[in-house]
Amino acid sequence: MVAKVYSAQVVGLQTDIVDVEVDISRGLHSFTIVGLPDKAVEEAKDRISAAIKNSGFPSPQKSNRKVIVSLAPADLKKEGPVFDLAIALAYLLAAEEIKFSVASRLFLGELALDGMIRSIKGALLIVRQAKAAGFEEIYLPKANAKEAALIKGVRIFGCRHLQELTEHLSSPQPTIKKLSPEPETVIHYEERAWNDLNEIKGQETAKRGLEIAAAGGHNIAMSGPPGTGKTMLAKAFSSILPPLGFEEVLETTGIHSAAGLTHEDLVIHPPFRSPHHTASYVSVVGGGNWPRPGEITLAHRGVLFLDEFPEFDKRVIESLRQPLEDRSINISRARGSMTFPANFILIATMNPCPCGNRGSRTKECVCSQAAILRYCRKLSGPIIDRIDLWLEVGPVEHVKLSSDIEGESSTAVRQRVIETRKIQLERFCQAKLNLTTNSEMSAKHLKRFAPLTDKCTRLLNESAKRLDLSARAYHRVIKLARTIADLEGGADIAEPHLLEALQYRPKATF
Repeated sequence: MVAKVYSAQVVGLQTDIVDVEVDISRGLHSFTIVGLPDKAVEEAKDRISAAIKNSGFPSPQKSNRKVIVSLAPADLKKEGPVFDLAIALAYLLAAEEIKFSVASRLFLGELALDGMIRSIKGALLIVRQAKAAGFEEIYLPKANAKEAALIKGVRIFGCRHLQELTEHLSSPQPTIKKLSPEPETVIHYEERAWNDLNEIKGQETAKRGLEIAAAGGHNIAMSGPPGTGKTMLAKAFSSILPPLGFEEVLETTGIHSAAGLTHEDLVIHPPFRSPHHTASYVSVVGGGNWPRPGEITLAHRGVLFLDEFPEFDKRVIESLRQPLEDRSINISRARGSMTFPANFILIATMNPCPCGNRGSRTKECVCSQAAILRYCRKLSGPIIDRIDLWLEVGPVEHVKLSSDIEGESSTAVRQRVIETRKIQLERFCQAKLNLTTNSEMSAKHLKRFAPLTDKCTRLLNESAKRLDLSARAYHRVIKLARTIADLEGGADIAEPHLLEALQYRPKATF
């Protein structure tokens, strides 16, 4: 007898619906899985046999039957243990141990040997695609139910054990407790224990730069000697970012779920990813035989913090060109290519030289000229152009460090950032554009949303000639000035806004 149920898998960030077909016939015992399975799928037959036996059904291993499991489409690579539950149910249907309707139902989950249903990766992405494909009921591990229930218009059933699920599906008796659909997940925005800006003494210029970067979604780089607070400032940056909207929560949670990083929690705050400078190219950019998201995709809608920026491999640094410009990245491999979202704010920190003492009045720099030149050359012109704000973070006076006077709190700064983003969003919504921050504007949008007076135009042109700005840097100065004007509630860009934006361009060192 042949039986078929439906399952799905996530490859990269793409979801594929998979038909799970099981045929049972008489003959010498065998249990075969076909359809380009990987090792984890091939090993499913042993997990499934034990789970079925420990759920009160006859073990497939003890029957004189030939069992063939087909995962269709056959030319699609199948990965991971997500098909365990569907294969077990299809087998029980084919063996006539249970009966139920498979129409509009999708089954996901890894089986333990005792029949418990373990969590899977990418549940949110699968449920979203299943709804679009017309499925009405999704059965998956209880651990994944919270994220899956974010999707409205589809019934989610969180299951703990195979026996529990088979009783729910096959028995009409009212004495057996039925599974209930999970309630829709409500997002509660809870405050997190961020580093607060008022914990950082001094560095008012750097704090101002962080506020501008948060308000307009601009990339920022901080340079200064060791111990001046660059890392503390970067970690406090998340405390002034607005919380994610519902669609952004769906997007970021889906990405982290596919990477196996949700652990039953939703991603409701902007992600903060901080890879070490020894991180490999693939771990940062993404890739592998079958492309998987890397750190820049995991930072989507959040922050990518690269401490000791020039110490990263040059190949990693140069790979940031596309995501910083297009807000996405294309990963191409022999087995396929994928496009991953990568709309993040880059925060880079660095020392003025390898030893960190160049330019210091009290400490001697021990770096050779060749070492300094080699250090500076790690950052190419295209990368420098793509960073909007360059800040010098100098030493803090010891008197300020011991002072009890606190600066402005992150809460107050975040409120201004939220109000500024509302201004930008309203501006772009009225124009029916799918943009959220000023940094996302292209050159063609600047005349419409960031027009300059004749006086400002002359000022910018003279400054651009004196600073030898590229066309990209020229446009980024305008976008930065637009954000500064929005922060101060200005309808138009004025000279002070433009002058402040110009002062954030890098000095000759970088």
